[in-house]
Amino acid sequence: MNLLTREQIDEIHDASLELLETVGVKVDHTDVFERLRAAGAESDADGVTVRFPRTLVAQCIESAPRNIRLADRRGGCAEVGADGGTVFWGGNALHYTRGQEHAEMTSADLAEFTHLLDALENVHGVVGTSLADYPPPVRDFVGFRVLAENSTKHLRPVIFSPDGPLAIIEMAEVLAEGTPLAERPIVSFGYSIVNPFHWTSAALELFVRTSGRGLPMMVNSEPLAGGTAPITLAGLLAQANAEALSGAVILQVLEPGRPTVFNLGFAHMMDMRAAAATSGGVQDGLIAAAGAEIARYHGLPSASWISSDNAVCDAQSVLEKALTAMLHARAGVNIIWGIGQIETELSLCPEQAVIDAEMAASLLRAQRGIEVSPETIALDVIREGAKTGDFIRHDHTLKHFREEQIVGDLTSPQRRDRWLAAGGLGLVDRAARKVEEILARPKEPTMAGEQSARLREIETKWLDKLT
Repeated sequence: MNLLTREQIDEIHDASLELLETVGVKVDHTDVFERLRAAGAESDADGVTVRFPRTLVAQCIESAPRNIRLADRRGGCAEVGADGGTVFWGGNALHYTRGQEHAEMTSADLAEFTHLLDALENVHGVVGTSLADYPPPVRDFVGFRVLAENSTKHLRPVIFSPDGPLAIIEMAEVLAEGTPLAERPIVSFGYSIVNPFHWTSAALELFVRTSGRGLPMMVNSEPLAGGTAPITLAGLLAQANAEALSGAVILQVLEPGRPTVFNLGFAHMMDMRAAAATSGGVQDGLIAAAGAEIARYHGLPSASWISSDNAVCDAQSVLEKALTAMLHARAGVNIIWGIGQIETELSLCPEQAVIDAEMAASLLRAQRGIEVSPETIALDVIREGAKTGDFIRHDHTLKHFREEQIVGDLTSPQRRDRWLAAGGLGLVDRAARKVEEILARPKEPTMAGEQSARLREIETKWLDKLT
C-alpha cells in the first residue's frame, strides 16, 4: 500500500534538502559542530547553526546500511530494514495503568510489565522508561538492569543522562558474554531532535558516546503538526524528513556505516479543541505510514509508535490501535513501538498489551499476504475434495492450517453457550484474566546468577558516581 508516489516523495525530499541548505540545524556540541564543518557542512556566524549541502546528505545516507540486526538473548536475531521485516516493541511512559489503578511508573511496575511482555510471542523488544522511585540521572541504566532481569528479548533503554549510555554498554557487554555488541546487538539506542531543527547536547552526547561500536541508533523527528511544524501533513513530512536526515548525517560523520533507523513515525497532530497531541487518530497512522515510505526511499529502516488517546483500556483504545496499526504494518514499518500504550503515550497498560500482542500476530499475518503457488492453489486437493466432500481430514489441511490461520487466545471463535460457561467476559476482562495467568506463572531466570550480580555491581558503581 503506497500513500505517496515516487514523484511526491521527490517533491517532499527536495523541500527538505532546501531547508537543510538554507535554514540548517542548531548543534549544541562543539566537537560535533567542528566535525560537521570538517565533513563539508557550512556554519553560520552564530557558531551553533550548521547547514548541510545536498552532496553531504547524499554521501552520508549512502554510507548507512539498508538493513539492521536486532538480537535477543535467546540466540535469535531479526533483520529488518529497507528490504522488509517488522518487529513490535513495548513503549515508555510516565504512568502505569492496570484496571482502574493509575500511578506513576516505578521500577516494580517496569519489572512486572517487562515480565509480561517477555511471555507474549509477538513482542520482540522491551523498552526502558521513566522510574518515579529513582532520580532522573540514573533512570536509564537502572531501567536497563530491570529490563535485563525480566526479559531475554531485545533491549531498548531510554536515555536520561550523558553517562547513562556508558553504564548501559558496560552492562550489555556482560550480557553479551564476550561477543562484541556489533556482532550481537542485544541493545540499541535512539534520541529525538527538538523541533524545529535543534539537536541538543544530550542527544549529541549520546551519539558521540555510543559511536564506534556498530550499535543501531534510531534518529527520531517527532514534530507536532500545528504546534512545532506545519498543520498540513505534507509540510510536517518535509520538516521531519529534513530533521531526521540531519541526525543521520551526524551519525555517519561520527561513525561511517553505523546502523541507523530513520524514524518519522513518532510525529503527532495537535487537536485544536483540546490543545493536546494525538496519537490514535487516522492522521497519526498516515504520518507513520508515509514516514516508512520515505525511509524506504532513502534505503533505511523505519520506525513508528502506536497508541490510543484514551485513558483506559476499552473498546475505544482497541479500535484506535487496530485502525492505526494496520496503516503502519501495511506500509511496512520495520519497528513498531507501543505494545500496551494508551493515554497518548503517557501510560502503559498490561491488559492493552496482551490485546496488542494478539493484534500484532494478525498484522504480521496480513503483511505476509496470500502465497500463490501450485502447493497453495492445491488442484489435486480440490479434485479429491470434490469427490469426498471432506477437506478437514486431508494432509494438506494439517500441513498448512497453522500458517494460513491466526487464532488468538482472546479472540478465538466461541459459541454463546461456551462463552457463557467461561464467564461471559468481554475482551478487556479476558485480557485482564490472561495478564493474571501470565504473572502467576513461576518466573524463569533471564540470566546466570553471576551476570545478575555483575549488573548490580555496575549499577551500584554508577549510582555512587551520579547521586
